[in-house]
Amino acid sequence: MNLYLLYKSLHLIAVISWLAGLLYLPRIFVYHSEADHESQKRVFKTMERKLYNYIMMPAMLLSWLFGILLIQSLGHSIFLELWMQIKVIAVVILTYYHFTLGKYLKNFAQDNNNKTPKFFRIYNEIPTIILIVVIFVVVFKPL
Repeated sequence: MNLYLLYKSLHLIAVISWLAGLLYLPRIFVYHSEADHESQKRVFKTMERKLYNYIMMPAMLLSWLFGILLIQSLGHSIFLELWMQIKVIAVVILTYYHFTLGKYLKNFAQDNNNKTPKFFRIYNEIPTIILIVVIFVVVFKPL
């Protein structure tokens, strides 16, 4: 069996799952910050917690795991290539973004959100921009 292709497939599955969560959780935050009734807020808290802990966190960890296995398969000299340097920087930014969402989740869980729905609408665009950059650098592999 070709382990490189196995790792690549599992990496793509994990990344897609992780990005789905990174795109969806801020949208839930928009609705949560607009919610008026306690029953709505309880539902959003449950949705946010389950999405973050049961989908996003494992998907992020698996993205990193299979990404590292891919790098080992290719050899560490891959870091000399510009496209890989850009991708690593983008993944580090996405990881930071992931944990900032965790911070906002805790604020909502404690009924301590001080961000507006507009903030979360704008903040929600960050992973989309990073996704576009990563796809282009991985496909075109600039020197």
